[in-house]
Amino acid sequence: MTSEQVLLAAAGVVALAALVLASAGLRRARRAESLAATLAERVAALESPVPDAPAPAVDHAEASTYVITRIEEDRVARDGNAPVAVPIDGRLFADIVARETVVKAASWSAGLRRALAPESRNRIRFHVRQETRRAGRERRAETKQALREFRARERAAVAREDVA
Repeated sequence: MTSEQVLLAAAGVVALAALVLASAGLRRARRAESLAATLAERVAALESPVPDAPAPAVDHAEASTYVITRIEEDRVARDGNAPVAVPIDGRLFADIVARETVVKAASWSAGLRRALAPESRNRIRFHVRQETRRAGRERRAETKQALREFRARERAAVAREDVA
C-alpha cells in the first residue's frame, strides 16, 4: 500500500466515525426534543386552571351532621358568644404545672424502684449469665469446627503432595 492509499483509508475511517457520531447525536437530539415536548405538556396541564367541581347532591337526612368549614367557627362556642378557651390566672397555672410534675416524678420513682428491686436485678443477672454461657458455647463450637476444617484441608494438601 502506498502512502496515498493509507491516507485515503484513514480519511474514510474518520469520515465514517464522523457519520456515526452525527447520527448518534441526531438520535439523542430527537429523544431530548420529545422528552422536552412531553414535559411541556405536563407543565401546561399542571398550570392550567382547575375546572370547578360539581356541587355535591345534598341529602336532607345528612344535612344535620357537623362539618368543619372554617377554623374561626371552631373557636367560638355553639351559642356564638363565649370562646371555647378560658384564660386562667397564674396561681391555677402554677398549680396545674406542679401537679403534673409531681405525678410524673412519682411515676418515674415508682418505675425506678421497681426496676431496682432485688427480684428484677436477680432476673436480669440470670438472663445475662445464661446468654453469656450460650455465646461462649457457640464460640467454642465454631472454633472447633474451624479447626476441623483447617486440619482436613491440611491433610488433603499433604495427600496431594505425596501423590505427585
